Amino acid sequence: MKINDPFWTPVQRLMMDTVLPYQYDILEDNVPGAEKSHAVQNFRIAAGEAAGEFYGMCFQDSDVAKWLEAVAYALEIEPNEALAAKADAVIDIIGRAQQADGYLNTYFIIKEPQHKWQNLLECHELYCAGHLIEAAVAYYEATGKDALLNTLRKYADHICARFGAGAGKIRGIPGHQEIELALYRLYKVTGEKQYLQTAQYFIDERGKQPSYFKEELARRDWYHWNPNPEDTLYAQNHLPVRRQTTAVGHSVRAVYMYTAMAALAAEGNDDGLLHACKTLWHNIVHRQMYITGGIGATYHQESFTTDYDLPNDTVYAETCASIAMVFFAKQMLGIEPLGEYADIMELQLFNGILSGMQLDGKKFFYVNPLESVPGVSGVQHGHKHALPTRPEWFGCACCPPNVARLMTSLGHYAWGEKDDTIFAHLYMGGTAHFQVGGGVQIDCRTNYPWDGEITYTLTPAIKENPFTLAIRLPAWSADAALHLNGHPANADIRNGYAYLTRPWQTGDTLTLTLNMTPRRVYAHTKVRANAGCVALMRGPLVYCFEECDNGADLAALQLPRNAEITAQHENMPGIGGIVTLHAAGQRRSSGDALYSTAPPQVAPAALRAIPYYAWANRAPGGMRVWMHE
Repeated sequence: MKINDPFWTPVQRLMMDTVLPYQYDILEDNVPGAEKSHAVQNFRIAAGEAAGEFYGMCFQDSDVAKWLEAVAYALEIEPNEALAAKADAVIDIIGRAQQADGYLNTYFIIKEPQHKWQNLLECHELYCAGHLIEAAVAYYEATGKDALLNTLRKYADHICARFGAGAGKIRGIPGHQEIELALYRLYKVTGEKQYLQTAQYFIDERGKQPSYFKEELARRDWYHWNPNPEDTLYAQNHLPVRRQTTAVGHSVRAVYMYTAMAALAAEGNDDGLLHACKTLWHNIVHRQMYITGGIGATYHQESFTTDYDLPNDTVYAETCASIAMVFFAKQMLGIEPLGEYADIMELQLFNGILSGMQLDGKKFFYVNPLESVPGVSGVQHGHKHALPTRPEWFGCACCPPNVARLMTSLGHYAWGEKDDTIFAHLYMGGTAHFQVGGGVQIDCRTNYPWDGEITYTLTPAIKENPFTLAIRLPAWSADAALHLNGHPANADIRNGYAYLTRPWQTGDTLTLTLNMTPRRVYAHTKVRANAGCVALMRGPLVYCFEECDNGADLAALQLPRNAEITAQHENMPGIGGIVTLHAAGQRRSSGDALYSTAPPQVAPAALRAIPYYAWANRAPGGMRVWMHE
């Protein structure tokens, strides 16, 4: 798919023109004032081409890998000689850093060569390998260049020879899952069975030996961060994966694993693995997910907590975790076209992920709070992680290049194709080509999410050749209307999709019209943080209230249940053209006494809400998604 969309094309343009060059400069330590990265220099030192010491997190290599993967997808969008030259130069450095046996990790090559493969829980060799492999596959598929692919195949061979259940191999599982999905992708592009088998091994082995990481510590008698290994829930090692029913532990690690489980379930027709994926999906989406799509409720271990525990100001909701949910949703859609999977994918893209990047592409959130309180957020103990403004970079910078690789690869998520059916999962303007029906081009035009009309025009290679087009009907728009060539379409509605099967002709036009009326959303009564509160949504967008629009002390505001909510197109400085929501609200006020028998005074207040993804792009100040009703 080639995206040509009023909303998403500028995002991709920003990635190619600003974000990727900026992130390259960050990785090369060329941005004054930004957190030092040193990631590319680590590879030069490992290759023996520069002097110095390793700098950064032990998983610093993964930042370079994700940047390379993002470049690969950018080159799919359009050629860019300057960007490709930078990527090729980095790829050459990576190849020269590789050791003779295939091993490739700059931390252990430079700093602790005697400790290779001894600390799988903390030191993330397999995690870094996974991201490098994914970059290699993407770069090969985008450009046809195989230098990085050959380098990483050699590393993958090294890993496959070392880990497994066969003779001469050792037991082991990654502390941070990622290698499983990467090996699966490498298998799909090479056809080499050992990659699939090792991916399957890592999934099947997890949870069989809950004490594995404690035993690993006893064997090595040294640690990187923690003298006591994390509990088994943190690493999802408490039960074999087919018996896991609740999302626990580090949220990014968990959902990367669930994504791999879904891919392997489809590959091997593994009903037990698929059942676990569906169960875990349901637990996340219906018990442990924020309205923005954010997951991981606590800073402690960056983890899930328990059902309905969703605090707004101390939330973690790491950007990478929302990205992982998009990966998970895509894999589940490939197995079963269920509208909920695409609904959540869309929710994440417009809210939980876009919020992680400043609109200029040069600052980023790691944590995505749903409430920000001046003087508390980013300052007080227990709140320091929930920053009120986006930094330029992080010492642990997993999120910024992850955003880049997802946004440049958006075309991979909009559509699906299976048997004789084409699935329109996301509403993105542009042109897509399919093999179904002997070949067909579909052009999509829309101004979504600002309005709700999406038009598809079909150009089949073979006229009047029957096939099926399935258009997602989002759960939030129950009265969606579908017209074929100007007349109501006779579609088969099931599982959140409208299926139309017919002999298609050149110029056939299908128009989907969604109800974009602003709507109130209420949390389950067990979500104590949202008791007595309401949130606003319009289309796929979650809205929030900022201090710069509504005055200080947002907690004193309330939105009457009978207040009319109106939508207005505005061009706002620092944000651009958006749709804002307006309502006649109220502001409560009290005297100087901390406690009083007199109730607060109530005065009218005009409320304005903006899309959540756009918060913290103007003047610093408070923000909240959930408003007292």
